[in-house]
Amino acid sequence: MEAQLVERAGLPFLGIPAGGVHGVGARRMLRSIGQLAQGFLAAWRALSRERPAALLTTGGYVSVPVVVAAWLRRVPILVFVPDIEPALSVKLAGRLATRIGVTVAESRAFFASRKVEVTGYPLRQEIGRWERATGRRALRLAMDEPVVLIFGGSRGARSINRAVLAHLPVLLAETQLVHISGALDWEEVAQARRALPVELRARYQAFPYLYEKMGAALAAADLVLSRAGASILGEFPYFGLPAIVVPYPYSWRYQQINAEWLAERGAARVLPDAELQEQLLPMLLELLHDEACRQAMSVAAQELAYPQASQRLAELLLALGEDT
Repeated sequence: MEAQLVERAGLPFLGIPAGGVHGVGARRMLRSIGQLAQGFLAAWRALSRERPAALLTTGGYVSVPVVVAAWLRRVPILVFVPDIEPALSVKLAGRLATRIGVTVAESRAFFASRKVEVTGYPLRQEIGRWERATGRRALRLAMDEPVVLIFGGSRGARSINRAVLAHLPVLLAETQLVHISGALDWEEVAQARRALPVELRARYQAFPYLYEKMGAALAAADLVLSRAGASILGEFPYFGLPAIVVPYPYSWRYQQINAEWLAERGAARVLPDAELQEQLLPMLLELLHDEACRQAMSVAAQELAYPQASQRLAELLLALGEDT
């Protein structure tokens, strides 16, 4: 998925071999160590060829061989920490980093404070150009009825998709839906849409993935249902979106912490994945019918926004490059 996104942006893409070592069996760990060694050699060659003035990394085990190679070559390193609690790979990168940008102040506790700046979560420039009216026109949505946005990441979230499909006619009687299913469940979602009566089908805008129009979907929505990946810490506050967040139960605890952070500040409600089938419909209907509650959640979300996060990270990166 990342290769497709990078190439769509017109940037060169180079894959680096790597493997995870945290929470895996002995056989998998040995294989991963071999992949990391290969990744280090590939990163060393790439750095020799490109001679970068600075390196930006956001973590993940693929970043480990690149960061180590950059540190040995004395390339200044800027680490950006998307999630509130950093993964093991990000903690390692932070030890070698020159500067560290974090999404929220609570992440400072995991790093040497002299390196850290709270930048907020960066958003693509095109996301900010959308407003409610232009977003709804772009997605063929009525202006005077509520909209719920549903998504689960680039590949989708099967438990969310199936819980939504199980209640589709009832939900569509109450609201318009923009459903970004991911590629894995797209055929199932498309078939469910085709089976709807014509009048309900017009209220259900379904996509396997949204590229340039993701900002339109966020701007158009009155309420969002999603996983709790790091982007919710930037996108939902920027648009003042009340949210129901469903942490992925197999992602260590990063998503749970992201979800609870928003919920503790009044911007979201947390729905456990195991309770989706039973609690999704009543929770959605409650918030759809309580405009005052949604408005309070929206205000709480907006107070968490860092609109200049992308610019600040760019300034930090350029400053590192100019110092070399």
